[in-house]
Amino acid sequence: MAEPAAELSPLDAVHRAIGARMVSFGGWQMPLAYESGTIDEHLACRRDAVVFDVSHLGTVRVEGADADERLQWAFTNDLGKIAVGRAQYTHLLDEVDASVLDDIIVWWIDDEVFDVMPNASNTDRVRAAIGGVETTHTRAVLAVQGPRAKERLAAVFPEAAAVGRFRVARATWEGIPCTVAGTGYTGESGVEIAVPAGSATDLWQAITGAGIVPAGLGARDTLRLEAALPLHGHELGPGITPLQAGLGWVVAWGKDEFRGREALAAELDRGPARVLRGITTDGRRPPRADCEVLVDGSVVGALTSGNFSPVLGHGIALGFLPPTIEVGTAVTVDVRGAALAGRVVPTPFVAKH
Repeated sequence: MAEPAAELSPLDAVHRAIGARMVSFGGWQMPLAYESGTIDEHLACRRDAVVFDVSHLGTVRVEGADADERLQWAFTNDLGKIAVGRAQYTHLLDEVDASVLDDIIVWWIDDEVFDVMPNASNTDRVRAAIGGVETTHTRAVLAVQGPRAKERLAAVFPEAAAVGRFRVARATWEGIPCTVAGTGYTGESGVEIAVPAGSATDLWQAITGAGIVPAGLGARDTLRLEAALPLHGHELGPGITPLQAGLGWVVAWGKDEFRGREALAAELDRGPARVLRGITTDGRRPPRADCEVLVDGSVVGALTSGNFSPVLGHGIALGFLPPTIEVGTAVTVDVRGAALAGRVVPTPFVAKH
């Protein structure tokens, strides 16, 4: 059977016209990097401002009098902690073993209106759990990120630039209704803008015309790794619970019920058998996912993500290790038979907020 055709962003032609290297990601064709390359795009985000096309992320609109009740049951976090005009990070768990089926941002737009933002390949799974209507293909999502992101964005879209961290607002650009959230995946200040698909190119051109540099998924990944933000399929996924990933704060134990609660509570009682740790390695050679981690010559775990840090100038990685291995422990990472000296360190590797 032939593979289904990859989805295309509303900005696909724009990316190709400016020299993007396109790759398959989560069933979509998306830009990995532009002509300047991943490291330059990464540093532009840390020093100034960039814009990512993240239209591959899903959007499921959930509305109605029972909308909040449905989300409260499905997800680990507690909407009672926030209100209309706010965003919240949360998890959808497997009911049997409390694995993280997806990590999600919820945008609470109006009294009975929520936009649930799953990872690209998990939209159908999330929609099956919560109902709602998928609106992914009606809009593009542009993530403007960096220490000067809001300053530069204010020149072309001041309403969007005014949206605070983890706030959500409706905003109008050139007569076009948009939804803006103060969220992102880089560790930097910024916003994510959902714009109708037919107007995405015009908004992209206005944003880049304000001196905001296009950046691809390569830089998005190295930025999120420096910030030690989890990636589904790496730090989250089958067999990985919020407790193992160090994300127990996403679990609202004060709620009466949520999917996977019983299995997660059992793990809480016995303690997780492994925990996610940050590791730095010496030199420029990057550690990679699935590399074994050794202590005193014995394998103790494996990496889930690894790369070269453009800011720090050496390798960084995340991986699951026994909880008895503490910060400061010297380790060796086996990269295709080459031993990289490393150390367990606190995260994030590069702290911004």
